[in-house]
Amino acid sequence: MTLPIFNSTESLLAVVFIMIAFSMWLQKYSALKSIGPVLTVIVIGIILSNLKIVPGSHELYGTLGTYCIPISVSLYLLNVDFQGLKKLSRQPWIAIICAVFSVSIISVIFGVIFGTIIPEGWKVAGMFVGTYTGGSANLTAIAVGLNTAQETIASANAADYVIGIPVLILLFAMPAILRKMKWIERVWPYHYTEEERQVSDGSGSLMGSDTWSIRDIAYLLALAITISTVAGVISAKLFPESFMSAGKILLNTTISLIMAQLPMVKKLKGNMSLGLLFGMMYLSTIGFMVDIRAFFGSTLAITLFCACVIFGAMALHLLILRLCKVKYEYAVLSITGAIADGPTAALVASGGGWNSLVGIGLIMGVIGGVCGNYVGIGVAYLIKMLIGA
Repeated sequence: MTLPIFNSTESLLAVVFIMIAFSMWLQKYSALKSIGPVLTVIVIGIILSNLKIVPGSHELYGTLGTYCIPISVSLYLLNVDFQGLKKLSRQPWIAIICAVFSVSIISVIFGVIFGTIIPEGWKVAGMFVGTYTGGSANLTAIAVGLNTAQETIASANAADYVIGIPVLILLFAMPAILRKMKWIERVWPYHYTEEERQVSDGSGSLMGSDTWSIRDIAYLLALAITISTVAGVISAKLFPESFMSAGKILLNTTISLIMAQLPMVKKLKGNMSLGLLFGMMYLSTIGFMVDIRAFFGSTLAITLFCACVIFGAMALHLLILRLCKVKYEYAVLSITGAIADGPTAALVASGGGWNSLVGIGLIMGVIGGVCGNYVGIGVAYLIKMLIGA
């Protein structure tokens, strides 16, 4: 039996951080940028593991999962400012709530169908609800909260990117497509005029460079780790063992959202970058634990499940919004904010010349992200009950 080249805790930590740095460096190439650093680091981990460069199991992997995901979730949510919700009028609220509703209903329907076909299918359904209401960070958080197997998490992430990336590319192109295809206005006559779209909403430059200090990092880490610890202690006292992990994620989400509203927390910068780093530390080990032969055996069914969820939810979402006479700009941005996140929705608006909607797209994505963990875990347990898992 061939022994792995790297087997000690210190050497594996070095490999993890080298993988993360390499995945970030690869983002300067447009082809790999569309894949994103998260899937890149998982794929690299799978390759290293199956080439016997790193072991398929190690105590370090479980340790990173235990600590990194709650910290990552908390760091992301410390960026949520509820004051921004006041900017939304009735139609954006309808659009993003409809997105969450559509994903949940479709996931329940197909979760019942695929739940008995795919191992841990009810958990996968909850993970897809999370990622299609608030982005990939929710997928991982829900997976950990439901104690999902590593192979299942890797397969779900791969399916998410295989189906989700072409959809996101289409969404980025939608402003230009809608501008050129005038017949769409006969089918969906509710929209802004070109002049209304061009007015700036005062959001300023998007995705600009932020400066943040070691003090910000220290405060953010102290907050996130404390919140995670408190959530763990409370969940251990309140919830039965079968729901303890899920309860911890939900408490972590709730406490983080409350803390994010404090004026001193709102001033801190760098939480999104730190959240991504901690998330990737765990996700790199996901790849290590995947046997590629077993992985491909389960990915096809999960990918089909993913396609049914995302396209079914989009169809239901668009139907409801059209019946409610919601402007199609809000339809595009709410779908983008749900599938990806607020910054991506804002980029779609900015890139398409919808200057008046940049801030609104950002806020809709935030709302979806806040809902994701709650709704995803709720849907998962509902499907579990329905299929008797």
